[in-house]
Amino acid sequence: MLMSDLISLESEILAQISAASDEATIEAVRVSALGKKGQISERMGALGKMAPDERKAVGAALNVLKDKVSEALVQRKAVVAEAALEIRLATEKIDMTLPTRPQSVGTIHPVSQVWEEVVQIFGDLGFSVAEGPHIEDDFHNFDALNMPPDHPARQEHDTFYFNEKSDGTRMVLRTHTSPVQIRTMLSQKPPIRIIAPGRTFRSDSDMTHTPMFNQVEALVIDEVTHLGNLKWILQEFCKAFFEVDDVKMRFRASHFPFTEPSMEVDIQYAREGGQLKIGTGDKWLEILGSGMVHPNVIKAGGLDPEKYQGFAFGMGLDRLAMLKYGIPDLRAFFESDLRWLRHYGFRALQVPTLAGGLS
Repeated sequence: MLMSDLISLESEILAQISAASDEATIEAVRVSALGKKGQISERMGALGKMAPDERKAVGAALNVLKDKVSEALVQRKAVVAEAALEIRLATEKIDMTLPTRPQSVGTIHPVSQVWEEVVQIFGDLGFSVAEGPHIEDDFHNFDALNMPPDHPARQEHDTFYFNEKSDGTRMVLRTHTSPVQIRTMLSQKPPIRIIAPGRTFRSDSDMTHTPMFNQVEALVIDEVTHLGNLKWILQEFCKAFFEVDDVKMRFRASHFPFTEPSMEVDIQYAREGGQLKIGTGDKWLEILGSGMVHPNVIKAGGLDPEKYQGFAFGMGLDRLAMLKYGIPDLRAFFESDLRWLRHYGFRALQVPTLAGGLS
C-alpha cells in the first residue's frame, strides 16, 4: 500500500464531507469511510498481511487519516446543523394574533386554591407565612419536637430516610412542617405568630393518604397566650374557610409529643343530597390536631418555657380541599388527569380574597 494512495483517499473523503449539505449525506460519508466495510476500515484490516516496518508506517498514517476524517465530520455536521437552524428561524413563524384554543386555557389546582385561601384567612388574623427545607435533620424533624429515638414515627416504615453519612447521621424528608416552628423560634424573638404551609412526606398510600401531601401548621408564642385564644382562632378560621356563619366544634383530649395538653378538633356536619354540609347536622368530623406547645419544644427553640408559652395546630391542605369541594379520593390530586383538573380546577384569575370571596 503506497502512501500516495492514502493521500489520494484523504482528499477524496474530505471533498465528500465538504460537499455534504445535510446530516443524512454526512452520515453516508461516515459509513463509507469509517464503517465496518468502509474504505479506511478495510485498509486497517489489511495491516496484518504487511511486513512489520511497512505495517508500522502505514498503520500510523491510517490512524492520522482516521482522526482527520472524524474531526472533519464533526465540524461539517455542526455547520450543516447551524445552517438548518437559520433556515428554520427565517421561515417558521407564529401568528401571535391568533386566538387561543378554549381547551388550552389552564386552571388552578384545588390544592393551590386552598393554599391561597388558608394564607388569606390567617393573614387577616395577623399570621405571617414561614418556610423551611423539605430535607431535614433529626434535630429539627424529631429531637426538638420532643420525639424520643424509639418513637414510632421515626421507624423506616413510616419515614423516608436518606443514605447514612460518614458521621452516622441520616437526613430525612420532613414528615411534617413542624420543623419550621423550631427554625422560627431559633431565629425570631417572641411574640411569634406564623403559619407554615408546605409539602411533607410519609410512607403511606390509600384513598386518604399519599406518600407526599400538603400540610399547614400554625405557631403562636408569647407570654400570655392560652387555650381560649386557640379555640377562637380555630373557630374564626373554620367559619371563614367553609364560608358559614357558625360552626360547632368539639375538642377531644389526645396525645402529641410536641404539645401538652393536646387536643383533636372535630367540627359538626351533615350529609344532604350526597354533599357534606359544615356547621349543621349531628355528626362529627375530625379536621386537625392542636395543643399548647410542650415546654421541651419551647426550650429546644432557644426560649425560656418559664417565661413563654403558646399553642400550635396542624391540618392537611389536601384534606381541607376534599372536605370543602367534595373530592372523594386523595390520590386524584397527584394523577395529573386533565379531565379531573378541568372539573375541579379554578379559573386562573379566580384569586381568593376575604372581601371578594374565597371560592
